[in-house]
Amino acid sequence: MGWFWADTTPQRPIAPHPIPSGANLEPPPGCPMHKPDPTTPHPPPAQPPPPLSSQPTETSTPSYASRLNPLNYMPTSISNTREATNPHQSISLPLEREPSTIPRGDGPGTWEYPSPQQMYNAMLRKGYTDTPAEHVEAMVAVHNFLNEGAWEEIREWERRFSKGLLSGWEVSRKGEENAAREAEREFERRRVNEEEPRLLRFMGRPNDLTPKARMLGFMAKVYPSQFPDNPPFDRHDWYVQRWQGGEKRYVIDYYSGPTEETGEPVFYLDVRPAVDGPTAAVERVMRWGGDVWYRASGGAVREGVETRERQGAR
Repeated sequence: MGWFWADTTPQRPIAPHPIPSGANLEPPPGCPMHKPDPTTPHPPPAQPPPPLSSQPTETSTPSYASRLNPLNYMPTSISNTREATNPHQSISLPLEREPSTIPRGDGPGTWEYPSPQQMYNAMLRKGYTDTPAEHVEAMVAVHNFLNEGAWEEIREWERRFSKGLLSGWEVSRKGEENAAREAEREFERRRVNEEEPRLLRFMGRPNDLTPKARMLGFMAKVYPSQFPDNPPFDRHDWYVQRWQGGEKRYVIDYYSGPTEETGEPVFYLDVRPAVDGPTAAVERVMRWGGDVWYRASGGAVREGVETRERQGAR
C-alpha cells in the first residue's frame, strides 16, 4: 500500500489522514502496487561498435522496465485525467493530489500521494478492471492512512537505533509504553526535520512473502486455534536515508483484521528493519525482547516503588 508519485515539486506538510466512514475500504485483490517487471532484458555480449555511417538511424522500442521510475517502480506517464475511451469508469474522480508528511530523500519537500483518478488509471493499466470507480476515493484514503502509519513506525525504529545499539537498548529495556511516552516528549523537543530520516525509494512486492509471514502461515496450519490464517495482503520494502548518513531497508507487511461492530474495517502493520546484516537482527531482538523482559520482570511495579520512594524522600 505505498503509491507515491516521484515528482520533484516540494509539498506542504499535512496532518495524518483519517479513514472515512461508511465506505467500502477493502483493498483490491492482490493490491496492485509497485511490481518491477521481471522481464528486464539482459545486455547483449560486448561487441565493437560499427562505423558511424553504418549505425541505424531509428532507435529500438524501449522495454517496459526502462519506462518505470526507479524511485517507486511505477510508470512515469500515468495521466491525471479521465480517459474518454475508458468504458469502465462510470463517475468522475477527484484530480487533487494530497501531500504526505514523509520527507523525500532525493530532494526537498515531501512525497505526494496520487489522486483518485491517477490511482484508478494505474490500476486499469495493470489489468485490475473489476474495481468499481466509486470505491477508489475511499481506497486512496485508506492507502494514505496506512502509509502515514508505516512512516511513524519507521521513525520510531530510527529514533531508537540510529545512534547505535546501546542507545536503542536504553530505550527498549523500559518497555513499549514508556518508549511511546518518551518518543512524544522527544519529538516535541526536536525541531522540524532535524535528525529525521527521509524516504529514498520503495518497492511493492505483494507476491513475495517475508520469512516472518511464511512462518506465521506455517504456524496457522500446525496450530489453527492459536494462529489465524491471515496472510498479508501486501508487502513493501522502503529504503530510508538515515539522518546521520547511510541507507537502511525496512520491510512492511500489511494485514487486514476482523471488522469492528460498526462495520469499519481494521488494518494493522508489521514494520521492522530488514535483516540485511547482524545489526538489524539485534535491533529486532532488543526491541521485542526488551518489552517482554520489562513486563515479565515487573518493570512497572519497580518503577512505581521507586517513584513512591522518591516522593517520600522529599
